[in-house]
Amino acid sequence: MKWLLWGLALCVSGGAWAALLDFSADEVRRIARHGPWPPPPALDVGNQFSVRADVIALGRTLFFDKRLSLDGHFSCASCHQPGRAFSDGRRRALGRVELARNTPSLWNAAQQRWYGWDGASDSLWSQALRALQAPQEMAATAQHLHELMRRDVALARRFRAAFGGEFGDNAEANAVSAAKAIGSWVATLRSRRSTFDNFRDALQSGALRQASAYPMPAQRGLRLFVGRARCTLCHLGPLFTNGEFDDIGLPFFVSPGIVDPGRHGGIGQLLASPYNLLGAWSDDPQGAAAIKTRHVEPQHRNFGEFKVPSLRGVAMTAPYMHDGQLVTLAVVVRHYSELNPERLHADGQRVLESLHLSAQEQADLVAFLRTLSQSRR
Repeated sequence: MKWLLWGLALCVSGGAWAALLDFSADEVRRIARHGPWPPPPALDVGNQFSVRADVIALGRTLFFDKRLSLDGHFSCASCHQPGRAFSDGRRRALGRVELARNTPSLWNAAQQRWYGWDGASDSLWSQALRALQAPQEMAATAQHLHELMRRDVALARRFRAAFGGEFGDNAEANAVSAAKAIGSWVATLRSRRSTFDNFRDALQSGALRQASAYPMPAQRGLRLFVGRARCTLCHLGPLFTNGEFDDIGLPFFVSPGIVDPGRHGGIGQLLASPYNLLGAWSDDPQGAAAIKTRHVEPQHRNFGEFKVPSLRGVAMTAPYMHDGQLVTLAVVVRHYSELNPERLHADGQRVLESLHLSAQEQADLVAFLRTLSQSRR
């Protein structure tokens, strides 16, 4: 069988030799499921304007404009920094106060189902509006956004051109439109191909010379990832995530006596929000995308569950987990290796168990995870 590459050594350019592990046919199939990349473009759901180039351009401007915050000190980009894969490198995000959660990356956000660590938003525009208006974040009331766009003649002109008609007096409607502009631009953010993608495509097509350029530690880590380490139970597909929520045995205390309810609280906020996909502000409340919101309901097991993040670009987004409590990839891998099952929920289906990885295996997994960031080639 052509995929049984028993320790094959290949001569590459310059006379150097590189090795390729003996990936089985089943391993190759599992690896292939993590592509292809990039995926087809996706739009911001419930947002009819996300196909418009002028709305996207306006959204980019608003994303970097600190005047959107009540005190003029923060823009969306203050936390979602382009040079850090649209995260910020902090353990917890810094808004008007230090927040309880880590800043997630915005790369490939339009490919996802839920937004925020608790999934309290079901579209990019509703998540943008949530961050704009949250008192602890940008604290921008609808009236503040409305007045900003009225005072700035050039911005008001672009707003009218993007959304049509005269600049109205409905502050809430204009705030939603601003959020839809931001969501439209964020939907265009896609990470480039990674070193892993080059390897995956070469392996799948049988281009063994090219595949052998993939570092051996990363190959060993990839074998663990799709095999014995069982990482693909949650981190699967081209995005390396199932897009849902899990309890991974980490403490979720914000401060003594205060806990973060995670997904359980997020579902409550989602269903109560007038800006969810079922509400009047959605441009397609009866559409297929709204089905996910219509059928979600909180369950006891959701308490303390947090979103399974995409692993694309993961080397650029430290620290990790919903509150940044794990500072490096090595610490993350060690957590799963030494996982205490007693910390997991007693109800629901348990999918995690201690991996008991050797020091070499942990290093190999880290080496693989680093290849999921953007390739320079």
